[in-house]
Amino acid sequence: MGLAPSFDPSVLKKPMARYFAGNGMVAPFEFTMAFQPIVDLERRHVFAYEALVRGRQQQGAREMLDRVNGENMYAFDQSMRVRAIEMATQLGVIERGASLSINFLPGALYRPEHGIRKTLETAARVGMPLDRIIFEVTEDQRVIDHLHLKNIFREYRKHGLLTAIDDFGSGYSGLTLLADFQPDVLKVDRALVGGIDRSKPARSIMAALVQICRTMEIKLVAEGIERAEEAMVLHDMGVCYMQGFFFGRPAFERLGEPIYGVIAA
Repeated sequence: MGLAPSFDPSVLKKPMARYFAGNGMVAPFEFTMAFQPIVDLERRHVFAYEALVRGRQQQGAREMLDRVNGENMYAFDQSMRVRAIEMATQLGVIERGASLSINFLPGALYRPEHGIRKTLETAARVGMPLDRIIFEVTEDQRVIDHLHLKNIFREYRKHGLLTAIDDFGSGYSGLTLLADFQPDVLKVDRALVGGIDRSKPARSIMAALVQICRTMEIKLVAEGIERAEEAMVLHDMGVCYMQGFFFGRPAFERLGEPIYGVIAA
């Protein structure tokens, strides 16, 4: 599986602060990416790889995001998009037939049409199809301006990009957020998924979400799968997209292969 011919492989090891510069912006601190698979159990195939920010010494996302503030948020958000798209393409995400899922910061984008330019330019330069890029935002009404987010989603869809609501069920907006705008992908938080094989109420709620997503033609992803029993119950309920340590942990600067075990064999 080769790298895209227009790329210099050494860029994978360049410190991020020197790696990205454009429109007068430089990344506020060095970082790189890890990638975690989101699997499609029906096809036993990686539906997408989620790009997760990491430090050069493999520091976790929380330590990196704690360095983001109002002054550097836009530069970080733009740098993160470029880094994720270029690295995933170099590592062969297109050849694998998988999509790329990127977390973004709605608060960094004052004008959605301006914030998307670097994404479009990068995707065109590396040959990444726009309909294989998914932008995730966390469901949390404490930090999300619904109207602003709706405008961002509308702008992204205009260009063929996909959208996702992450950590659904962990915030406060829940179904109200889903009623305001319908993403292409809905990722259900582990708070509901964890131990679902032992919780009848959780199974009832998940069954309702499965039906809602079918009606709205939204792909439903169960996050945080850590046990085979959770995966089997969810699969029996009609959930075919899953993500979690059971299938594979985030792989530092590479696209890891998921482990399916006996699930959906």
